[in-house]
Amino acid sequence: MPNHTASIPRPGGDALLGISFVLIWCTGYIVGKLVVAHAAPLTSLALRFGIAALVFGVMSLLARAPRCSRGELLHSAVTGVLMLALHFGSVYVAFQMGANAGVSALVIGAMPLLVALVATLDGSERLGLRRWIGMALGVLGVVLVVADRVDGATPLAAWGMLMLGLLGITAGTLYQKRHAAHLDMRLALTVQNGAAALVLLPFALGEGFRFDNSFDFYWPLAWLVVVNSVGGFALLFLLIRRGAATQVAALFFLMPPVTAVFGHFTLGEHLTWLKAAGFACAASGVWLATRPQGMQQD
Repeated sequence: MPNHTASIPRPGGDALLGISFVLIWCTGYIVGKLVVAHAAPLTSLALRFGIAALVFGVMSLLARAPRCSRGELLHSAVTGVLMLALHFGSVYVAFQMGANAGVSALVIGAMPLLVALVATLDGSERLGLRRWIGMALGVLGVVLVVADRVDGATPLAAWGMLMLGLLGITAGTLYQKRHAAHLDMRLALTVQNGAAALVLLPFALGEGFRFDNSFDFYWPLAWLVVVNSVGGFALLFLLIRRGAATQVAALFFLMPPVTAVFGHFTLGEHLTWLKAAGFACAASGVWLATRPQGMQQD
């Protein structure tokens, strides 16, 4: 049965979950740049997801997480391959091929719109005019934020990898909402991270499993594992469980502008009035797309 009543953020707790998720997720873009400066990209991802799987596995054992069927475990594994291995792996390879951060943010920033289109076409959700206006404002906000970082130098192959990453996170979000959102969170994330690490491991070995044995590599890797993989994906799991897929996805409109603000304070990146306007558009779009409607969709 299509779910036409779920929405996020709900008053109070769910709004705080959404804000926390955006802030935590955005730190990954900043810290990720530090990691790949000291490791081969797919090697860093295999390590990140492998360690996160161990952390969630220990949490599951300590909490005596309830058992689930093989089918449920398979659904979680598919989600992990799509949302983690395919999405992040494709984006990191695109960076290797010459894609800059602006192009990648523009492509991945289209994810909420693609999720909304798919959910509408298959009848799983119904979006009214106000939410489509919110989606349009969100896209405009992303474009304004990344406009000065998009150039014509990105190779066609890199564009292709970014599109593959876009499909991965879109399909993963929809798949988890429909098939893997009701498992115990700790067990589900153990399987998701473990599956992603196993898929990426052969590619990491093909890179020579190269990383620097230095503090400059280990501390950002630890941040990605503890803050982004454990904290960020736990929040994303809860948001997908509690809200409609399109409304969870709409939060991703905020990723480029919030990352731009983080980059201004941590990396010295220039923050312009155009970016500020983009932030305002994206925030307005997310507000319209996620505004609670009680028991009715508009």
